[in-house]
Amino acid sequence: METRIIDGKAIAQQIREEIREQVAILKEKGTEITLAVVLVGEDPASKVYVRNKKNACEFAGIISREILLPADITQEALLDTVRQLNEDPAVNGILVQLPLPKGLDADAVIRAIAPEKDVDGFHPQSVGALSIGLPGFVSCTPAGIIELLHRSGIDSEGKECVIVGRSNIVGKPMGMLMLRENATVTIAHSRTKNLREVTSRADILITAVGKAKLFHADDIKEGAVVIDCGMNRDEEGRLCGDVDTADCMGKASFITPVPGGVGPMTVTMLLKNCLDSVSLQSEETV
Repeated sequence: METRIIDGKAIAQQIREEIREQVAILKEKGTEITLAVVLVGEDPASKVYVRNKKNACEFAGIISREILLPADITQEALLDTVRQLNEDPAVNGILVQLPLPKGLDADAVIRAIAPEKDVDGFHPQSVGALSIGLPGFVSCTPAGIIELLHRSGIDSEGKECVIVGRSNIVGKPMGMLMLRENATVTIAHSRTKNLREVTSRADILITAVGKAKLFHADDIKEGAVVIDCGMNRDEEGRLCGDVDTADCMGKASFITPVPGGVGPMTVTMLLKNCLDSVSLQSEETV
């Protein structure tokens, strides 16, 4: 069987071009989109992520406002910053870069963000809206995976989908989105018995485990679609996913590489959420 590589970079770029066109149309009508990104402390990885988001916003024509706060900020001062951004009519989206320094309650900060500005899709109201099919923001990585499937011509309806991982950021929202796609969904995790038996029956396998090359060809079904959300380092220090991609070539029908598969979609869907914030907020004010 020929395995097709799903090129996340190319699909992400296609979507970014579409977003840029729509942002330009809104600008012509006098509507600017602003994303406020709050970075607490000096974590190097977080700085890289924030820079990537800033560059993506610049490409799309979205204003990126950085709020840099010291690592020793108090919880109340951080919450006060979020409240000010909630009340600022010029700000469409608010993103607090995680993880936060020790001593700060990330859950409380997420809950403090106004749901209509929650472009990360982490607020309990956003999650609840997703679960019952109401409009709202969807966590960026799962939303990006849906786009990868759609734009690769992969029909999920009636298929058996196994998601390995039950995090609030990927696993759980991914399960709800695949139900929306009319797939039959199993969410597996570290306590699942006979995990490899479960993965080997999946028509669509989505992994979000964080263990380098955990899954091999023997763990997947012939012709399976394999979506790898893992971002790990192998024994030689090279970036790799949860799936041994090379081993699955010739058995999977489609597979996402790491890097260059799911990763580029995450920031792209953040841009999409920023774009969608305009219509969601207009509904709020009607």
